[in-house]
Amino acid sequence: MSTTSLIGRIIVQTVVWFGAMGALLFAGAGTVRWPAAWVFMVGMCAFGVWRGIVMVRRDPALVAERTRSMMQPGQPRADKIFVVVLCCMMMAWLVVMGVDVMRVQWSHMPLWLQAAGGALLFAGGWLADRVMRENSFAAAVVKIQSERRQTVISSGPYAVVRHPMYSGMVFVFLGIALLLGSWWGAVIAIVLSLMFCIRIAIEEKALREGLAGYGDYAVRVPWRLIPHVW
Repeated sequence: MSTTSLIGRIIVQTVVWFGAMGALLFAGAGTVRWPAAWVFMVGMCAFGVWRGIVMVRRDPALVAERTRSMMQPGQPRADKIFVVVLCCMMMAWLVVMGVDVMRVQWSHMPLWLQAAGGALLFAGGWLADRVMRENSFAAAVVKIQSERRQTVISSGPYAVVRHPMYSGMVFVFLGIALLLGSWWGAVIAIVLSLMFCIRIAIEEKALREGLAGYGDYAVRVPWRLIPHVW
């Protein structure tokens, strides 16, 4: 696929993704007069497009892989189920935050904590970008990319934890909830983060069975998600 086509795909997918997230947030809120939601959507959409264009120029093969369907051949059935459940929970999460903050106004969060949420969101995005700089095989689904001659990556953030992308997602989920000002969203964000422990188990099984050298790497780097914790 040409560079122009990849950039076009990135732009369309990013706009559609954050447009859908915004629709769910505003549906729950019952209004579009929600400044924090607009800051989140516009900021993340702009960041996503910019990062995608940079990635296309840096690693077009990775972009082509990450923009494929979330249901693919070679993907374990358990991961397909996980993706469906996660997507459903994320949609419910967005609606709940809209209801919480704007419709019934259960949560009252100080502005400084919302700003801290924005910082967490930025940190999670930075870590995800760092992961993709280091690992050209960072697909969005669990599978062994034998056609791309996948190898074990043990440098950069992978020298600290085995699944740094998921570590970044913990920051992203919590950062979104805090930025939007939802305590209920923060609780659900923790649940969403814990769900990645299930996906890590699915991914580790696939990697140990199908990727040469992964077992030795797991011995050298014992921490899966959080250093010195798990």
